[in-house]
Amino acid sequence: QVQLVESGGGVVQAGGSLRLSCAASGRTSSAYTMGWFRQAPGKDREFVVAINWDGSTTRYADSVRDRFTISRDNAKNTRYLQMNRLKPEDTAVYYCAALVSNWYVPRTDDEYHYWGQGTQVTVSS
Repeated sequence: QVQLVESGGGVVQAGGSLRLSCAASGRTSSAYTMGWFRQAPGKDREFVVAINWDGSTTRYADSVRDRFTISRDNAKNTRYLQMNRLKPEDTAVYYCAALVSNWYVPRTDDEYHYWGQGTQVTVSS
């Protein structure tokens, strides 16, 4: 089992920045892919970005490419999502997710085995 805890959400004005963190605990000796998803009110959960264990592969949703950056610190079992130039349409609950793999980087949420509780990001116009 892997437990995931997100932090770093909050309220920010459009054009601002936030950094989300996702700390993993439990079965962290295995390699795992980490992804970020988000869900806005009344909408389906959508893929944002994912990174594989060694960082050699990242995938971004078109809507966040060039604004968001995912990074990792394996020593701390933590992944980060740096979000710049935020827009009101980025407002959502952001979830981190993980699956045990050292290479697979899927965009679909049903491929991920473990989920955090979510953190709210609100971007005001």
